[in-house]
Amino acid sequence: MIDSQLQQDIKSLNVVVIVPTYNNAKTLKRVLDGVLQYTNAVIVVNDGSTDATSEILEEYKTIQKIHFPKNYGKGKALIEGFKKARVQGYDYAISIDSDGQHYPEDILNFINALKQEKEPVLLIGNRNMNQEGIPKKSSFGNRFSNFWFWFETGIKLADTQSGYRLYPLKQLPKTFYTRKFEFEIEVIVRASWRGVKVKNIPVKVLYDMDERVSHFRPFKDFVRISILNTVLVCVTFLYIIPRNFLRNFKKKSFKQFIAEDFLGSKDSKHVKALSIALGVFMGILPVWGFQTFLTMFFAVLFKWNKVLAFTFSNISIPPMIPFIIWLSLKVGAWVAPGLSTFSFQEDINFEMVQDHFLQYLIGGVILATCMALIFGVTSFFILTLTEKKTVAKI
Repeated sequence: MIDSQLQQDIKSLNVVVIVPTYNNAKTLKRVLDGVLQYTNAVIVVNDGSTDATSEILEEYKTIQKIHFPKNYGKGKALIEGFKKARVQGYDYAISIDSDGQHYPEDILNFINALKQEKEPVLLIGNRNMNQEGIPKKSSFGNRFSNFWFWFETGIKLADTQSGYRLYPLKQLPKTFYTRKFEFEIEVIVRASWRGVKVKNIPVKVLYDMDERVSHFRPFKDFVRISILNTVLVCVTFLYIIPRNFLRNFKKKSFKQFIAEDFLGSKDSKHVKALSIALGVFMGILPVWGFQTFLTMFFAVLFKWNKVLAFTFSNISIPPMIPFIIWLSLKVGAWVAPGLSTFSFQEDINFEMVQDHFLQYLIGGVILATCMALIFGVTSFFILTLTEKKTVAKI
């Protein structure tokens, strides 16, 4: 018997349930029967199962089915399910695993949460990973995934590995680069990068080791996930953070930037000064091509102000580059005059830098350190004076 109110809500919100399945014949029927208590809008993707899955699916005439000739991976199954759902005009898709760990009645939680949102949202079921029976490897894997998701998006979630999710179909990328378990990381990170709200909602979980069949391969899949996270971190530092910064900066005047990001930030004046010093140091340091990546890496690592660090790392903008190189060479020649014969009458060009590379490297490190100290101390002094004036006015 279908819950009429929930069925009406599912229809009005244009939601379909997608069930990817691979060799879960033991639990598939129970999952499908449970889902059908709430909606008939169901797409099952049979990912090349070799057990009795095909026979079981033949019993369900009302649900839509996609059959793969061989096993491609969970990510591929979800991607094909999304494509079919989009073609049919659905706005949202709830994915539920077919291994029996998810409770179909939690569909109600997703629908109620969606009804409260005024903008597209990607909801992830938050399982109680501390309950009895949860495998330790699952709990560790979830913490590992949560950390990297936060590192790549700045969003803290309690559960990023649950397969019980609600996806906003129209806001997802049209192309994905992963096909197996790592897809579930790629999709939430890239959705977040596109401005989609990503949040957890509570769901129940059942780990019945007598029935549950897990296809996660600890070594191979962990390696694939690690490679994906490495790529996502690089994209985060080299493209996403600079892109977001420029977008936000364009919306502000210089006066707004000083008031909000420099003076108005909730970080302490010590953190602000250190963030500025870090940006200047990395901006001048002769690590061309990696300055933004290293700046953001250390800002995140030390929990400093990423906006200030990134801003001041741009001290090496094109008009300043010849001046920075010239000063680096001059400092290097002064500190280590015996390394090579250097004349300040020489034109600055690539060949000249090659001939005096070691002097340039030494001078660049010294110049970066000195300028970082100057900018850091000066900004700390300015912040201290500003703080005193604010207190005096009060």
